[in-house]
Amino acid sequence: MPFIETSDATRLFYKDWGSGRPVVFLHGWPLDADMWEYQQPAVTQAGFRTIAYDRRGFGRSDQPWTGYDYDTFADDLKAVLDGLDLRDATLVGFSMGGGEIARYLSRHGGARVSRVVLVSAVTPMLARTPDHPDGIDPGVFEGMIAGLEKDRPNFLANFAKTFFGVGMFSSPASTELIAWTGNLAMLASPKATVDCVRAFGWTDFRRDLAAFRVPTLVIHGDADQTVPFEVSGKAAAAAIPGAQLVVYEGAPHAVPFTHKDRLNADLLAFLRD
Repeated sequence: MPFIETSDATRLFYKDWGSGRPVVFLHGWPLDADMWEYQQPAVTQAGFRTIAYDRRGFGRSDQPWTGYDYDTFADDLKAVLDGLDLRDATLVGFSMGGGEIARYLSRHGGARVSRVVLVSAVTPMLARTPDHPDGIDPGVFEGMIAGLEKDRPNFLANFAKTFFGVGMFSSPASTELIAWTGNLAMLASPKATVDCVRAFGWTDFRRDLAAFRVPTLVIHGDADQTVPFEVSGKAAAAAIPGAQLVVYEGAPHAVPFTHKDRLNADLLAFLRD
């Protein structure tokens, strides 16, 4: 299997398909690169080179004990871009993957990147603080950590209902699809799973957004109960100069699955523009 080695000798598994202008997919928590089941093949077929990698601690990548913070994640992204010598790349980040992009652009000056797509992303900041009064109650993230430490499979099974927007009488995803994503989540290190809640829950990306100097597309569902639209997508688009905001009406967090055809069309239109 192909791996990129980072500065601290952590090996990151990646999938590298096709040829043409590169598109790098960054997955969300608590999944891995396979979550791009519908996007990576479609974008590759459309004539682009696509790369999707497993974040440290997740999927087939190494599971070190430390390094689950956004500075390290940004450095890992740099290792992928440099290791594969990618140029004029588009970065597509889902959920916590959007934070990696933001920190990379500020920490590494946006090298090798020509455009960005944020999908249901955690930027600019989730947790409520004295200077961020509109954020989410920090107790939500503390409860997530407690649930993971008590019974990770049970917590993730319940989390998936919110992730996919499952209602009492309806679900936008099949039982089998939800079960499959649960299997992906359980491949991750329990330490990485917990530490990443702390990372995406409390990291402040507001200053990072000032480093966005490339065309940026922000896509978010207005019924997202995991990363609320008002706190994230709407606020991020307002803070990024020239960002284009596309709102998916009634969509939950998991738009790469529940709205895959619309997302693919929007991605390809942005890539070809």
